[in-house]
Amino acid sequence: MPHDDRTAKARIRDAAIAVVAEEGSDGMTARRVAAEAGVSPGLVTHHYGSMEGLAEACDHHVAALVRAAKSEAMAQGAGLDPLAAVRASQAATVMPYLARRLASDAPTLARLVDELVDDAEGYLAEGEASGMIRPTGDRRARASVLTVWSLGALALHEHLRRLIGVDLTDPDFESAPHFIRYARPALETFGRGLLTPEIADQLLERLSDPDTQPSA
Repeated sequence: MPHDDRTAKARIRDAAIAVVAEEGSDGMTARRVAAEAGVSPGLVTHHYGSMEGLAEACDHHVAALVRAAKSEAMAQGAGLDPLAAVRASQAATVMPYLARRLASDAPTLARLVDELVDDAEGYLAEGEASGMIRPTGDRRARASVLTVWSLGALALHEHLRRLIGVDLTDPDFESAPHFIRYARPALETFGRGLLTPEIADQLLERLSDPDTQPSA
């Protein structure tokens, strides 16, 4: 077995992420995480102060993993390998963790979503710079909409599996037989658009008309 050179604090964090990915947020107790990490329950509170502090650390780490994968993909521009990009963003417990967290009503969840939106705003701007992403007028709104859409797909991942046989929480998602049934329509929609250019222009023009806006 290879030597594990992570600190005890990192092992506890990673163990907590694994527990949430498998059992949900309710399963993340000090005793359960300690058993997974191979440490004493007291060491969990020693490093993180509380289970809420540990949850915030887990959220921040998972957000950082997502940000790194997305930023790397955006930097590749036209040379992007889509399968490699998906593989990088699927780091073992990341997607199952997010799916489970979204099913909870934890007060820290809003901070996680905010961090993901902040990161999305940054890496979408990187995508613009690399020539991969079309510029838009309101970068913050774009990042918010795309992040919530993505998280919504994760929250409803069981229905995607039921409908088209694709499990977004599977670490080997990109090698699953039905992967193409998810990837192709997603790329067609985001890459080429859903509406015809003429209809899109008409609708955008209407939205830009002050007379069509609701009064305050």
